[in-house]
Amino acid sequence: MAYARAVFGLVARVKAVKTRTQSLVRLNLELAKLEGKQKATAVGIAGGLAAVAALLLVYALGFAFAAIAAALDETLSLWLSLLIVAGILVLVAAIAGFLALRFVRKASPPKPSQALEEADRTLETLKAHV
Repeated sequence: MAYARAVFGLVARVKAVKTRTQSLVRLNLELAKLEGKQKATAVGIAGGLAAVAALLLVYALGFAFAAIAAALDETLSLWLSLLIVAGILVLVAAIAGFLALRFVRKASPPKPSQALEEADRTLETLKAHV
């Protein structure tokens, strides 16, 4: 009779460990999904900012050429104003490029590091208690 109780107690403990392990695995998968979404968002923002930077550089180049043409044909004030606009566009493009670089660094590497660390800790805990 005591043997049967011990066996049933062991079976209950094994089931509890199995249930907790399954819960930990599900939670780690959810954490990995959340990290993946966050990193994908950061990469998307970085791509958008890089596109804005590239577009503004194209416009700045156009303004620079317009400034050169105006400098040859007009007085100082027109080409200087166009050159100032081109400089402002280059500055804005540089800021957008810098922000894009920050978002790319934030998203690298594209693996769920927190979920992997948590999985390692879980494995270490299970090994220590088995």
